[in-house]
Amino acid sequence: MDLGLRDKVAIVTGSSRGLGKASATALAAEGARVVLNGRTASSLEETAGELRAQGAAVESVVADVGTERGCSDLFERALATFGQVDILVNNAISGGRATITSSDADWSSAIEGSFWPSLRLTRLAAPGMRERRSGVIVMISSIYGREMGGPCSYQVFKSAQLSLSKSLAREFAPDNVRVVTVAPGSISFPGGSWWLRQQSDPEAMARFVAQDMPLGRFGRAEEVGEVVAFVCSERASLITGACIPVDGCQGKSLI
Repeated sequence: MDLGLRDKVAIVTGSSRGLGKASATALAAEGARVVLNGRTASSLEETAGELRAQGAAVESVVADVGTERGCSDLFERALATFGQVDILVNNAISGGRATITSSDADWSSAIEGSFWPSLRLTRLAAPGMRERRSGVIVMISSIYGREMGGPCSYQVFKSAQLSLSKSLAREFAPDNVRVVTVAPGSISFPGGSWWLRQQSDPEAMARFVAQDMPLGRFGRAEEVGEVVAFVCSERASLITGACIPVDGCQGKSLI
């Protein structure tokens, strides 16, 4: 199935590994021109090299999107390289987590790195999309934004992404710009948090899978990336304002 993404320009934040890399890879496989982003030059260039070897048009930008400057640097580089941005995948999270006993400073730091990147980059990308009457913005949230689960601040920020996505989808719909949330479940990839737990306590993780994962396994990053590519395509032209779980029925929400 041709998703019609050839020559579309996509920014994918946090794309040197994991869900971001899988999303960028799936978009590049469909012919999109991809702007990779991360904070570590070596891993970012490694991913860029892999995609270029497959014939993809790739630009890599080392920038911390947890800062306003990092967001603007990333967006301006995308424009300078490819001329416009057709797709924005808000995946990156930086900064720590906070609990109810954490200080205001700790909460501010967590918000700065976990919620502001999605808002700032959307604010940069949306005007051009609305003017061209074409574009897709994807928020990578979590099933723990849809229902209880995970650390307190993580759930708060992921829920906020869902709310932002729904609100913007209704606001942007008259301009034919779609906003979609993808909510992964527990995904294991090398270096990721679930993978690290598997290495440190395989017995506990085996129990977790048996109790919480109906398919009997963790999800794979590629399974999320393929869904991202689909919702960015014209094949998904009626999907906006939706939150799509990619979790193997791990979540228990009815909506």
